[in-house]
Amino acid sequence: MSETRPRGRPRAFHDKTEQNTVQSLDRALLILDVLAQGNGLTLTELAQSAEQSAATVYRVLTTFQSHGFVELEPEAQRWHIGAGAFRTGSAFLRRTKLADRARGAMQTLMRETGETANLGIEERDEVLFLTQVETHEAIRAFFPPGTRSPMHVSGIGKALLAYAPPERLAEIIARGLQGFTPASLTDGAALTADLATTRIRGFAIDNEERTEGMRCIAAPIFDAQGRAVAGLSISGPVFRLSLPRAQDMGALVKRAAEGVTEATGGRGV
Repeated sequence: MSETRPRGRPRAFHDKTEQNTVQSLDRALLILDVLAQGNGLTLTELAQSAEQSAATVYRVLTTFQSHGFVELEPEAQRWHIGAGAFRTGSAFLRRTKLADRARGAMQTLMRETGETANLGIEERDEVLFLTQVETHEAIRAFFPPGTRSPMHVSGIGKALLAYAPPERLAEIIARGLQGFTPASLTDGAALTADLATTRIRGFAIDNEERTEGMRCIAAPIFDAQGRAVAGLSISGPVFRLSLPRAQDMGALVKRAAEGVTEATGGRGV
């Protein structure tokens, strides 16, 4: 009888990442990731950010362009993420089903609070924003799908860390807590105390910790094992989302997150 092996990897596969990566593809994906973080980049800017030669970056871009993964803005000579990348990336959302289940709750939350509603998960030690429902206000927060933020300065990140195992929090603190504004929590003890408060009240507050003038309130979404796997939040300018109002809005965000937990078959702690 012939040997049966998993179809996800070849017979000769060895679990050594460096031996099983394609370096040229790795570099190309780095370029795509850098481009996704920007709002249109020139060839020179992209080459500098990716720390690769302009000639190499251009070859990668033209290859991606042929598949619709990137687009060139001719007038400004700036490169942007293309529709092909969106179509591929949206497969992740189809797999999780989370965005579909959360959409109604986010729309309701936006109407109730008047602020932009966001959905995010933890991915590679950062918050990855999956989708948002924008407020109609002229001044508003904007986190397009794919935007990332450090866990300790994000409302969703802190909502997830508040329910994470102690060793997970210790890892985040040990790697260092970068400051972005004077309000950023860069001290491990201060972050730990803030997360304890978050757990007691059931929602986190990003009090201008990532961006001055912006405030965010977030609550966790749990899976069937009671693990915090995603977060729902609202974000807006401090002149609209004052701290007294933030306390009131927290109950609405928590209720919305609980609704998504239930809709996805999860259970809270």
